[in-house]
Formats: sequence, structure tokens, C-alpha cells
Amino acid sequence: MDDDGARDATDGTSGPADGNGEPTDPAAAAPAGRDRTMRGAALLATVIALPITLLVAVLAFNKLSPDTPAAAPSPSATTARVQSTAPVEMAAPALAARPATVCRALLSQLPASIRDLAQRPVTAGPEQNAAYGDPALTVACGGTEPTFPSTDEVWTVNGVCWHLAEQADDAVLSTVDRETLITVRVPGAYEQPLQWLPAISSTIVASVPSGGAIPSGCQR
Repeated sequence: MDDDGARDATDGTSGPADGNGEPTDPAAAAPAGRDRTMRGAALLATVIALPITLLVAVLAFNKLSPDTPAAAPSPSATTARVQSTAPVEMAAPALAARPATVCRALLSQLPASIRDLAQRPVTAGPEQNAAYGDPALTVACGGTEPTFPSTDEVWTVNGVCWHLAEQADDAVLSTVDRETLITVRVPGAYEQPLQWLPAISSTIVASVPSGGAIPSGCQR
């Protein structure tokens, strides 16, 4: 027996027939249980890492993306009635002392707007005339009381009695229970002329005394 054989016999191992030793594969020699444990750990790490990766991506996208624009307001909220601010042509007949005083009191208390109609200047008699909107709704104080059949309807709005006369282009509303006549012209473009009277009527009650021949339909 040669020296190599003696060494093999001494350490209890046997070499290959050709005398060339091959290194043993650690993975092949690893127990099956350890392999399953390593695979399970790798799978768990993947399951944990995936949601975290997705969360980071979403946060980065939200940070980099532009702010969401504000919702556009609805047309009804932004649409305003466009109107002229030019003076409105109105006549200013001379008034006796008492009606002139009453009219000045009325005009000083009229509101700056009637619903969505802003007040506009007038060409004459700002102490007895007022105008609102475009086309212009006008308020005139003083003048001759209108005549109309006793069978005509009258309308009470906020404590003031009105007669309504429909014309081609306007509705003409006249007070019939005040010592001084107040005439309101509502353009045909504005529907339901009586709906424009509440603010005017409230001002009339506060500034123009009742009087005259009040129609029976107005009496309470």
C-alpha cells in the first residue's frame, strides 16, 4: 500500500478511484428543514416590503402631483344681472310744498337695490324719482291720481294698496291709499310685477301717510 492509501486508511475516509478529491456541496448537504425555513423567511420579507413600497410610491405621487383645482362654482352662483349705470330719463314735474316734503322723505329711505337691481342715477328730480336696473324699473313720487273702474282689482303688498295697469311694454303700479301718489313702472322683461314691490311698499309705509279716497278692496 502506498502512502496515499495509508493516509486514507488512517483518517478513515476513502477517496475516489482516480485519486482526485471533489469538494462537498454545502447546500446539498443542508437539511431539508433549514431550506424550508429560509424560503419562508424570504417570502415573509417580500410580503412585508410590498405594502411599504406601495405606500411610499403613493405618498411620493401625492407630493409631486399639483393641487386639485377648486370646483368651479355653479352658473347660478356666478351669473349676475348686467346693467347700465347711465342716468335714466325721467320727468320731474313741479310739486306743491307738502308732496315735495313727502317725496324727499320717501326718496331718502329707498333701498340701494331692489332684489338684484342696483339703483341708477336719474336725469331729473332725484328728490322725487328713482331708477333701478337695466332695463330700468322706476319709482316716481307725486303727480295726478290715476282713474280706473271701481271693478278693477287692487293688490295689497306689505301694507300698501296698489292698482295694476298692464301696458304694451310696462306694468304700471300706482298707490291708491296714500296722500301722495307713488308710481312704479316695471319693464315687461321682469316677470310678475308685484314681486318687485315689497321693499318699496315697506319704505312707503314708513314715509308716506295714508289718505285719499281708498278703494273698498284696500280697506281692512
